[in-house]
Formats: sequence, structure tokens, C-alpha cells
Amino acid sequence: MADFPIKTMADYAAAGEEPEILFWVGCAGSYDSRAQKVTLAFAKILHTVGIQFAILGNEESCTGDPARRAGNEFLFQMTALQNIETLKMYNVQKIVTACPHCFNTLKNEYPALGGTYEVIHHTQLLQQLINEGRIKMNEGGTFKGKRITYHDSCYLGRVNGVYEAPRAVLTALDNDLVEMKRSRTNGLCCGAGGSQMWKEDEPGDKRINIERAEEALGTGADIIAVNCPFCLTMMSDGVKAKDKQEEVMVYDLSELIVKNL
Repeated sequence: MADFPIKTMADYAAAGEEPEILFWVGCAGSYDSRAQKVTLAFAKILHTVGIQFAILGNEESCTGDPARRAGNEFLFQMTALQNIETLKMYNVQKIVTACPHCFNTLKNEYPALGGTYEVIHHTQLLQQLINEGRIKMNEGGTFKGKRITYHDSCYLGRVNGVYEAPRAVLTALDNDLVEMKRSRTNGLCCGAGGSQMWKEDEPGDKRINIERAEEALGTGADIIAVNCPFCLTMMSDGVKAKDKQEEVMVYDLSELIVKNL
């Protein structure tokens, strides 16, 4: 983040101010080297369009999603209540996150524990900024004429019904969007949801991410677009397993936008 300063909620509080929005970075966005690039890309977009945002920094903990999906309800509630107290301390009202798992947990599961916020996914905010003319794309940019296929993540798609915002963002890139056979409400999981990311595969003939990668590659796309750090890992691994990593790239939507600003 050497290019520009990223303020924390504590920085704003010390100055007696409140940011427009809290960027919830999430575990993957903080610690996974590939997902860190997504965090940086999205932060650059927010900085470029002039949105006042902050992160929690060291005060941010996991939302507890993996613990609840794995069946450890006690750990989930303990983690969630700690986060809710932190958010309450800073009077947080609006949160944006680049992870659909964080998005779903903060939006739909924290209210039962006393934490109610306006939570939006970064693809929804990107669509809004494009519609408002605040994000301006280069004419005939990097991805003009490229074939891009979009993978619907489970927690943004089927769970929360967000299908059009990511596609609207991709359309703004002036590319050729090709849909996989299983998309939108019929989309196929990347294989990492439901806490599968942290356990061994059950016996079977094929890993789910290989199945999904084959479907994506079958569209003839040059780029596979995703909106989730889990999907980013699983689809990238699937493409590598098919030895296509030199021909087909896997990107988060924010990375596509930042390359075309």
C-alpha cells in the first residue's frame, strides 16, 4: 500500500471523524498472497474515485463463517460478538467486502446477534460507481474483444440472488461475455464453500474445481472472472491442473476494472 495511505477506523476516530464506508478485508484478503492483489486493486479503485473508506486493521477478526459452516457454533458466536462490539465502538453503518462469505455472514447472520449494517459486495459497489460515471473506463482498453466467462459464487449468487451486478461490471469492460452452461441459479460451486476449503475431499471420481474449470475452459474464454477469494483459488488450481494457466487467466472483477481505469 506504499502508493497511497490506507486509514484505519482508529485513525478516523482519533481525528473525530467517520469514513463513508468500512472496507472489510477478510482473512483471505489479508493473508493469502493472491487475494491480497484483489484487496489492493479494490482499494486503488476506492482511492481513485474519492470514496472515504477505512479498514479495521489489526482490530478485524474472521467473521466466523468457516467455524459455523464446519459446525463449531460456539466459536462462530464468540468471534461474531467480538466483531460486533468493535463495529459498535466505531459506529459502523455501512460495510463493503470483496468476499461473498464475509458479505453473507455480516449481512444475514450478524443481525441475530445484534449487529445490523448496510452490507454490500464489492461487485455491487463497482456497478453503482460505473452507473454514476465515477469509474471511467479507457476506450478500447486491455480487455476489448476478449472472451470472458463469469463464475457465479454460491454465497453471492444462489444465497443472496446477486447475478446482474457482476455481469454489468464485465459488460462495461467492452468484452465478449460468454456464459457457462451452469450459471446464475443453476451455477456450480467451485468446491471450497461450506468449509470444504479446510478438509480433505470425499471419495469420488473428480474434484469439483476440476469439473468447474473444464466447464469454464469449454467456453473458449481467455479470462475466467470471479468475485470470491475461495473461487479465485479453486478456479486457478483447476486451470493449472488442466495445464492451461499460460493461456487462460483467472481474475477478480476489481482486478479487471483497475487494469482498465
